[in-house]
Amino acid sequence: MLLTLDIGNSQIFGGVYDGDDLKVTFRRTSSIRASSDEFGLFFRNVLRENGVDPEAIHMAAMCSVVPDASHSLRNCFLKYFRFEPFVLQPGVKTGLKIRYRNPLEVGADKIANAIGALSRYPNRNLLIVDFGTATTLCAVTKDKEYLGGIITPGLNTSMAALESNTARLPSVEILRPTEVLGRSTVESIQSGLYYGTLATVKALAASVTKDHFANDAPFIVGTGGFARLFEDEHFFDAFVPELPLIGLRRAVELSQADKTK
Repeated sequence: MLLTLDIGNSQIFGGVYDGDDLKVTFRRTSSIRASSDEFGLFFRNVLRENGVDPEAIHMAAMCSVVPDASHSLRNCFLKYFRFEPFVLQPGVKTGLKIRYRNPLEVGADKIANAIGALSRYPNRNLLIVDFGTATTLCAVTKDKEYLGGIITPGLNTSMAALESNTARLPSVEILRPTEVLGRSTVESIQSGLYYGTLATVKALAASVTKDHFANDAPFIVGTGGFARLFEDEHFFDAFVPELPLIGLRRAVELSQADKTK
């Protein structure tokens, strides 16, 4: 079995593949740093609680935007699973043509999303919208060109900025309001977070489509921890919460195929 891990600034999103079957998914906060022992015990326990024998995990693949966590996780797998994890990083076979001015700047999570989306929806122009710590959009062509991306503050990040930089605005539950106009401070903040994010993403998606996909509109894929909030807006063509895990599994396949050549 393959353990896949997307290590973000707020959460670690994990899943276990048995062949093509994604059997288990789980989340753990990544904002609190952990030692290799703490990670090791957590993974072994969460696997057992979900009916997976830790001894059946023969490989792990991860992408990370948190360098401190990456070091601890490497040592965790060496000690508790007795293998070196596969890390999606520069130099790894991805099948993508990166059009960034400096390809090394593209986050590993964005690469995982792009690989996963191309694997799930081949031969299509793609616009990937990821609602995480940051809300991001990434454009990928049917010819596997990663054109570039857009990064904006995520829902939690925006709320934290309001709370910390104002005297009287409280922290609120992030949810989909029933209407645009709030009738209390809390409702007004919730509306601003939700509908402000939705309007921003729609406008950015329209601009990217006009500038880069005028003759062949992209297939829009939604993912990330907050994406489900927007599922009923019918903005996505597909909602794939496990997208980075799909990409990691495919990256492992590409890497193994490359080694056999």
